[in-house]
Amino acid sequence: MAGCSKAPEPIPEQSNNFLSIYENISSEDIKKHIQTLASDEFEGRLPTTVGEELTLDYLVTELTNMGLAPGNGDSYLQNVELVEMTADPTMTLSIGNNQFAYKEGMVASTKREKEIVELKNSDLVFVGYGVNAPEYDWNDYQGLDVKGKTVVILVNDPGFENPQSGKFQGKTMTYYGRWTYKYEEASRQGAAGALIVHETAPASYGWSVVANSWSGPQYGLVSKNGNADRVAVEGWLTLEAAQKVFKDAGLDFAEQKAFAMAGPYAKALPISASVTVNSTIKKSTSHNVIATIKGSVKPDEHIIYSAHWDHLGKDSSKEGDQIYNGAHDNATGVAANLALAKAFIELDVKPQRSVSFLFVTAEEQGLLGSLYYAEHPLIALDKTVANINMDAMSVLGRTKDVAVIGMGKSELENYLTKAAIRQNRILVQESRPEAGSYFRSDHFSFAKQGVPALYAKGGSEPIDEETANYRKRTNVIVTGCYHQVCDQFRENWDLSGIVQDAQLLFEVGYEVANTDDWPQWSPTSEFQRAK
Repeated sequence: MAGCSKAPEPIPEQSNNFLSIYENISSEDIKKHIQTLASDEFEGRLPTTVGEELTLDYLVTELTNMGLAPGNGDSYLQNVELVEMTADPTMTLSIGNNQFAYKEGMVASTKREKEIVELKNSDLVFVGYGVNAPEYDWNDYQGLDVKGKTVVILVNDPGFENPQSGKFQGKTMTYYGRWTYKYEEASRQGAAGALIVHETAPASYGWSVVANSWSGPQYGLVSKNGNADRVAVEGWLTLEAAQKVFKDAGLDFAEQKAFAMAGPYAKALPISASVTVNSTIKKSTSHNVIATIKGSVKPDEHIIYSAHWDHLGKDSSKEGDQIYNGAHDNATGVAANLALAKAFIELDVKPQRSVSFLFVTAEEQGLLGSLYYAEHPLIALDKTVANINMDAMSVLGRTKDVAVIGMGKSELENYLTKAAIRQNRILVQESRPEAGSYFRSDHFSFAKQGVPALYAKGGSEPIDEETANYRKRTNVIVTGCYHQVCDQFRENWDLSGIVQDAQLLFEVGYEVANTDDWPQWSPTSEFQRAK
């Protein structure tokens, strides 16, 4: 693994019953939690609904009964202030002589907590990939003043479509390729608007995903300045719309893209953009849940396990089944987190470092619960040794391999390698690193703050032929039910893969909690601890 060659020092077993607890992590416990959390009674666990109330009650009761201490003073809860903004879909984006309709040629919205924001004859500037990455010697904004202007940006990063160039990390997406980064950087540059050009391959999803995800209510965190430091309008253009815009500007989109792939690039377009975004605004309070097992030697240093408890709620306009139960995504991760809490509390000698269990809200709305926690940490980030995240655990049975999402990013993978030996498993890279999955779950909120964060789960090589046949049948259903009402608990699920991965992550956390080492990021990672 590049940049992560240092192996963790072997440590003596701190607890006499570590191995027995490891073996006793059970599919029965995991099944019970999934069944309850994914039941119709919980109504899809949408934040700020009755589903949240039931989920919080369940989690707090389970943690209390286990004997874990509250992680926020005398409370297990952390308030998370949310703002819900719904843009009027009748908007039209005008660029030059073109008029683009909402969800057809474009989508647009705002993070600013204002009912009306607009671009009015805002000059357009093509800024290539919109990347400012000193470690890659790449800055598309070099020498530019885009204040008050609207930037047009390519999706992904310069390595994706030219992997032989040696730029960035080839087909593996870096954070610079993630759409969230592009809006953040455009905001730092003072732009008024930011429009990303959608292309299916580099985005890793079709236009329908953009149109459906960006329409309807959009959630954010309440901020002191009402997000006044964000670009006023952020959105997407279809490839066809972008081609029309560039043609209207007297340019060829493909040619301009080729220039941008070759090196840092920007080009002013002699046309302007106008759009008015009318939004309805609603504020509400959701909650993270956190519980702690105090360390026996270094209680101020923490390992944090995380999983998001929320899903998509219910849609009363649908005929038939209306509840997005979220069994796989992410009752499985919550169940594993609870199983790990039980495992750690039953150790006869408590870990040297503290171990905390965080259940975050509003992941489905953009990692908001973990983002809020990382910006308002209950445990100081410079005392947070590592984060281990669990999201959509494998219901496809045991595997011979462990898929590491974002492989090569930190020394936590050395602990994972050591733990995998006990299971005769090997570490492999995730199957589609170009999709940027490392940036799409809650560990990423910790990574952005410099805390080494691990996201790993069952790979693709089944343990035996029987499991292989089961995987073929089940994977079709699991994949097709992602974010659909059919993501429900199924009695025929083989939960042994979740047990296998929970045992693996138990050992990783146990080892890190009982060492003096502070796992570091690899030199090639986009993230480093704050100095």
